Amino acid sequence: MRVLAIESSSFVASVAIVTEEKVEGEIFINNKLQHSVLIFPLIEDMFKTLDLSVDDINAVAVSGGPGSFTGLRIGVAAAKGIAQGKNLKFIGVSSLDAMAFMQVGFDGVIVPIMDALRDNVYTALYRFERGRLIKISDYEALHIDELIERVKEEKTLFCGDAVKIHRKKLEGNNFYLSTNTSNLPRASALGELALLRLMEGMEDDIFTFSPIYIRKSQAEREYEKKVGIKLE
Repeated sequence: MRVLAIESSSFVASVAIVTEEKVEGEIFINNKLQHSVLIFPLIEDMFKTLDLSVDDINAVAVSGGPGSFTGLRIGVAAAKGIAQGKNLKFIGVSSLDAMAFMQVGFDGVIVPIMDALRDNVYTALYRFERGRLIKISDYEALHIDELIERVKEEKTLFCGDAVKIHRKKLEGNNFYLSTNTSNLPRASALGELALLRLMEGMEDDIFTFSPIYIRKSQAEREYEKKVGIKLE
């Protein structure tokens, strides 16, 4: 099976093609450029370099959040369009899952953290058990101090874009920080994790799938404040 993976949950724009045997190709751009003008040119460049086309793809995987509301919507819309146009399998994978998956070999608690503004982070807790990634807490948005208090007694590895923001608070204790090469979500990791799930029979419906936002967008919160009505 050959999977096209699209990662757009953060400043990073990344696309990859993954099979059971290898990562055939990946493009990773971390330069704060707009995903709306990057995603399709990156996919086209990768297909051209690998001498492949969308007809060679069996499934499309996309970052399913949490993360940038705009980035997620752009990535999901692109992935759904490709999957529907060619009747391909479709699956969303949490950006947090993908980052944790990249930390294989660590024998403690793995904590990906994505910036959620005002010292809050999107996060979940993971472990590897017998080589398999296990999520041991729900996806949630927490203040960084609350998260640190929760894991301070554990051997813990932090990864994600919020590591740079909160580095001073994370240094010390029994904490480890991921390297730059595995600190941000990559389409290759997302694709490999998606491939494992697809091979177990898991997939999503393109007509009902929506990203994990955890928190409402700024626009939604401002609208609720203005009209005094909570959106469902």
